[in-house]
Amino acid sequence: MAPLVVLVLKLRRLGRAALPLTAAIALGAVVVASTASPLSLWIEAPASALLLGLLAARASRRSRAIEGTLRLDLEVGALFTVLVYAIVTRSDGALDGRLYPLVYVCVGLVSAFARPIATVLLLAFALGLDASVRHWAMVASSFERLAYSGAFMVVFASFNALLLRAEIARARSALKERIQAEVEKLRDDARSYRLLGAPAGGRNASRANDEERLVRSGVEEIHQSVLFALRLLRQAMNLHTAVLLWQNDAGTHLRISELSTDDPNVAEGPFLAGDGIFGAAITQREAVALRGLEPRHKLPYYTGPCPVRAALALPVFEHGAIRGVLVLDRIADEPFGLKEQELAMEACRYAVRAIQNERVFVQLERAKVEQGRLYRAVESLNAATTEAEVVEAGLRTAREITSVDFAAVTLYDESQKAHEIRAVSGGDEANLVGQQYKKNAGLVSMALENKHPLPYRGEYDEKRQIVFTKKLAPPSMPSMIVLPMLVHDKPLGTLVLGSRRRAAFGDAARSTLEVLTSHVAVSLANARMMRRLEEMATLDGMTGLYNKRAMLEIADQKIKAAKRFGRKLSVLVTDIDHFKKVNDTYGHDAGDVIIKGLGEVLRRERRATDAIARFGGEEFVVICEETDARGAMLLAERVREELGKTIFHAPKPGPDGQPVTIRVTCSIGVASFPEAGETWDDLFKAADEALYASKRGGRNRVTAHAALPTRAAGSKAQHAA
Repeated sequence: MAPLVVLVLKLRRLGRAALPLTAAIALGAVVVASTASPLSLWIEAPASALLLGLLAARASRRSRAIEGTLRLDLEVGALFTVLVYAIVTRSDGALDGRLYPLVYVCVGLVSAFARPIATVLLLAFALGLDASVRHWAMVASSFERLAYSGAFMVVFASFNALLLRAEIARARSALKERIQAEVEKLRDDARSYRLLGAPAGGRNASRANDEERLVRSGVEEIHQSVLFALRLLRQAMNLHTAVLLWQNDAGTHLRISELSTDDPNVAEGPFLAGDGIFGAAITQREAVALRGLEPRHKLPYYTGPCPVRAALALPVFEHGAIRGVLVLDRIADEPFGLKEQELAMEACRYAVRAIQNERVFVQLERAKVEQGRLYRAVESLNAATTEAEVVEAGLRTAREITSVDFAAVTLYDESQKAHEIRAVSGGDEANLVGQQYKKNAGLVSMALENKHPLPYRGEYDEKRQIVFTKKLAPPSMPSMIVLPMLVHDKPLGTLVLGSRRRAAFGDAARSTLEVLTSHVAVSLANARMMRRLEEMATLDGMTGLYNKRAMLEIADQKIKAAKRFGRKLSVLVTDIDHFKKVNDTYGHDAGDVIIKGLGEVLRRERRATDAIARFGGEEFVVICEETDARGAMLLAERVREELGKTIFHAPKPGPDGQPVTIRVTCSIGVASFPEAGETWDDLFKAADEALYASKRGGRNRVTAHAALPTRAAGSKAQHAA
């Protein structure tokens, strides 16, 4: 039922999409038919209403779209063409009348606004409609007239497409340049107010947009505050113009930061910092007042004759350094008194405070955003429970916090004095991931040894510096930083980040990355601790094999699977012969060596699907999946023979100072599912009985439970090894 519903919905959607074009073709057929013989009003009226309604709806949608789709262009063009042909044929009764030039106008308009492919298709539609009307109207010399009309249509379409599209492209280019100029002006204002930090780069578009919105709001807030102060000054002091000019970072030019005036002849700038009244105020570092000005005098911010008689310029200070100039002028030849100068100075201080406040606000917003990213990064790291998850989360969060082009995580093995590149993003992953190398003079090794980020300020020179090794190198980038991952001064690895931007890792970015790196290191240490705890809970500390508790869980799962799928399963129980005598003769250290040796023999001889456990003392258990009694006996014989050929060396030399060699044998019991039992307890008991049969039979042998004459009953007899 569900596929049928989906099919019906798809058909409905397809029909709805094809309706305008289908209607245009049908209405064109109505126009052709009405040319041959007039139709009744009951047909023409609904057809006209449908045509006008569809055209209005599609044209309205096309006007709202910035870039129309091909289908929308075809729909509007086809409906408009049908409407024009309907008007021409209805008014003149046929083609080639006084209104026929409307067809050329229609083709020209359609070609101007439609896509090139749509223009070609609509031109073919118009020619087809034209040919149909001429054929049905039986106009003489219709082929010659059609060729003549088609040529004119192509000419009109080509000229309109070329000329109007060229004008549209020019207008778009001019608009783009204007927008770019506004953006650059915004950035210049932000830089002059020290609101703009290091560029965010192109790899994180959302971060760049957030930064741009933050800077734009900060600049706008400063402009509003300064404009408010300048308007108050104009009203309070009867000024003609009040303008605040701000210095660029180099201190060579001034540009208008904010302006309050009614004069249309104010220049946009920038102006030389040493020009006229500006240079006097900056050089003297105090207010400069002029009066008795005449039209021949020159004020730099006016394009024509000087329109004022008095002017006052005050340097604007921030932390003792000149940052700009406030200039006030008025038409009346009245000197600026001390109170007015003090009021103007207060306005300067207000403007500086507004800039400083907004700068602090922007910094706080940035800090809040960075803290949010860092908080999410810590959450992601806390959710990672394995070493691989921590490495992946560390790599991902590093790229989220800072806009970098390269990131890598290396891990350090202190016992081997070796580094391993565990993960890479943004580089040659195939040739870097998994590579190991010894401690060297590279930045990764030196950062771990010095326990400090390298290189200094993240300035990387690939000709003089090595990150990993000479053969293992990251992509060429001017900015690279290696951050050591340390826990209690113990080196765990490094976080390597690179950027194609220069000075990408400044103090603020580096401090945030150091915090992130410390979290990655702690998460990595926790993951390793969890892994060790899991191993301690499931593995035998001496042999590295499963312990008894883990083996019981595995046995339960394997027996359930054997029952469900009807598979064979066998259990081997092995025990070292005369092990107590070995301990008494050579010491428990030698006994431990033999236990480990038997574990290695079992590990070598078993299959990948077999599970091995040390049950305690010198007793080992092997569970073999999909193995019958014969296969289990073959495995047991290989283990017995291999152990018998193995020569062990006691940790301590003999009384004569010579090395002591030891050879041991083992006894093995085998039981198979389901013949020996269908539960773990039954299988283990059967294999244990077979083991003791091997011991009673002289040791160093393998016994299958199926070969026992009768099943032993009662409690297991005590046996001395």
